[in-house]
Amino acid sequence: MPKPFPKEFRRDVIAVARKGDQSIAQVARSFGVSKSCLAR
Repeated sequence: MPKPFPKEFRRDVIAVARKGDQSIAQVARSFGVSKSCLAR
């Protein structure tokens, strides 16, 4: 089972995704995570 991402990383990714300047796919790509990770 993969290790969970650190809280700081998750907070940063969520902040960028909520801004709405980029699509979810773009945010996922720039942070190196899958789109399904962001959907959760």
